[in-house]
Amino acid sequence: MQRRSLGENSGVEVSVIGLGAMPLSLSDKPGEAEGIRVIHAALDAGMTLIDTADVYCVDERDMGANERLIREALARWPRRAEVVVATKGGLVRPGGAWISRANARHLRAACEASLRALGVDAITLYQLHAPDDDVPLEESVGALAELRREGKIVHVGLSNVNAGELARARAIVPIVSVQNRLSVMDRGDLRSGLVDLCAQEGIVYLAYGPVGGAHGKRRVAADPTLSAIAAARGVSNFQVALAWLLARSPAILPIPGASRAASAADSAGAAALRLSEAELAALAAAFPG
Repeated sequence: MQRRSLGENSGVEVSVIGLGAMPLSLSDKPGEAEGIRVIHAALDAGMTLIDTADVYCVDERDMGANERLIREALARWPRRAEVVVATKGGLVRPGGAWISRANARHLRAACEASLRALGVDAITLYQLHAPDDDVPLEESVGALAELRREGKIVHVGLSNVNAGELARARAIVPIVSVQNRLSVMDRGDLRSGLVDLCAQEGIVYLAYGPVGGAHGKRRVAADPTLSAIAAARGVSNFQVALAWLLARSPAILPIPGASRAASAADSAGAAALRLSEAELAALAAAFPG
């Protein structure tokens, strides 16, 4: 699979499509053996980036579940050194809710817990999961900068941010990645110029929910334009949707989720799909902006 820089000057390259591991650890998760099979299927298909977070779990009693699953899967993988695991901190899961907690004290504890869960001495990419309305962004990012100085994380990223927040963070520490929602159905960051900004500044844009997420997948599967192109090419609608993202910007790196091995393999196949000018024009008309 083709590779893309994990942020300019990061010195790290990863596959142009990564695995979003969140579905493997939520309430409707597959069993552990099946979860490991999904991760291995993604790696077999050429993915070398796995995205996770400490809060990818059922609730606060199971924090770090997804990270531990990934650790177990990689322990059984012969080429572990080729794989980059990106994780996030700054949320908590009381009773299964998703609550921001991005103060410096929590982020330090969360990072150290992620180090233990992943079984590593340093996390290649550690991202602020989301800005916290109750904590100045400078405090949150400053905590990550300190963890970087201590060698506990190598590179800093942000998730669920806008251009203004990105600029504030970059004044504190180098930012190599932005992870936001982006798909044919959710094109806000294309319209706002954030994707273009990332491309200009050498920041990789990790697109989560790139085939619509849990609910949007139905719309992607039913869309007539995607269906016509997919049928003509003998691929899935999801591959076309991912290939469209890859064609939109050299900064975009989709991280589709998967809870089945077949889904992971199908997503990986989009890396080899080159859409024609006519197909791109049809998609531009169907999904403007």
